[in-house]
Amino acid sequence: MLASIVIRTYNEEKYLDQLLTLLFSQKCELVDMEVVIVDSGSTDSTLDIANKHPCRITHIKKSEFTFGKSLNIGCEFAKGDFLVFISGHCLPVNNSWLDELVKPLIESKASYSYGRQEGRDTTKFSEYQHFEKYFPTYDKIPQKGYFCNNANSAITRKAWQLFKFDEQLTGLEDMYLAKQLKEIGNDIAYASRASVYHIHDESWQQVRTRYEREAYALHHIMPEIHFTASDFFRFFTSSVFSDSAVAIREKKLLRKFPEIVMFRLMHYWGTYKGNHETRKLSTEMKYHYFYPKDIERKFYEQKDSCPTAHEGK
Repeated sequence: MLASIVIRTYNEEKYLDQLLTLLFSQKCELVDMEVVIVDSGSTDSTLDIANKHPCRITHIKKSEFTFGKSLNIGCEFAKGDFLVFISGHCLPVNNSWLDELVKPLIESKASYSYGRQEGRDTTKFSEYQHFEKYFPTYDKIPQKGYFCNNANSAITRKAWQLFKFDEQLTGLEDMYLAKQLKEIGNDIAYASRASVYHIHDESWQQVRTRYEREAYALHHIMPEIHFTASDFFRFFTSSVFSDSAVAIREKKLLRKFPEIVMFRLMHYWGTYKGNHETRKLSTEMKYHYFYPKDIERKFYEQKDSCPTAHEGK
C-alpha cells in the first residue's frame, strides 16, 4: 500500500528542507511512501529545495488558490491508497509518525485520521495551551465529533473521493469533510503518537487573520454558531486566567503575561470579527470550540480502558 504525503507550499523555504529530510527518514513498516508538493507560486527557494529531494511536484496558480482546491489538486496528482497531509512548517517528532498516522486507516477503525501537534521554541505560550486542548496525549479512536486538522492528517482515497475538499471555504476544509463523512457513518480517529511540531512564526495581525478566516469557514460548516461580544469578553477573560495559571505553575508569568494577553485578544477578536451574524448556539457547543480546557479527556480515558468499546462497529 502506498501513502502519498501531500504538502501545500508557498514560500516555505524556512522549514521545508528539514521537513523533507525527516519525511524521507520515516521507517515506513506499514506503507510505502511518496511525497507530493503542490506549490502556489513560491518566489523563494521552496522549489529548489523540493527538487533536491525525490518529490513529485505539481502547481496551482496563486490567483486560483484555496486550501481545498490545492489539496484536491494534490490528491488527484498523488498515486497513493492513503492521502497524507502535513503543513510545510510542521516537522514529524519521530520516524514512526507516518505509520502511526495511517494505522487507524489500515485497521479500518476510521477513514480519516489526524495526529498530535506540539509547540517548539518559537511557539507562543498560549498556542502551547491551544495545542494541549485540541491535541492531547491520549488517543481518540474513533472520536465522538468531527474535529480534524490537515496540518497533520491522513484519509483513505476512497473516503476523499466521496466528497473531496470544499474549494470555496476560507479554512476548515478538513473539518467540513470530516463532518460530511461522519454524517454517512464514517469514523474519524485522533492518533496521539503521530505527532508533529507545528511552528507558527506569525505576527499578531497574522494570528488575528487566521482565527478570523477560520470563523468565516465555521459559519458555513455550523451555521447555528454565533459568537457575540459577550462571548468575546467571557472567553478572552477565561483564557487569559487559564493560561496565566499555567504560567504561574511554570514560573513564567511575568515574562509571558503580555504575550498571553495579546494572543488571546487576537484569537477571540478574530473569531468575533469572522463570526458576528446572529445565530443560535448551545452552551455545550460554544464551550467545545472556544473554552480553553479539554473536557473530553475523562470520556476517552474511560472508553480506552474498556476492551469491548469498539466491538460491533
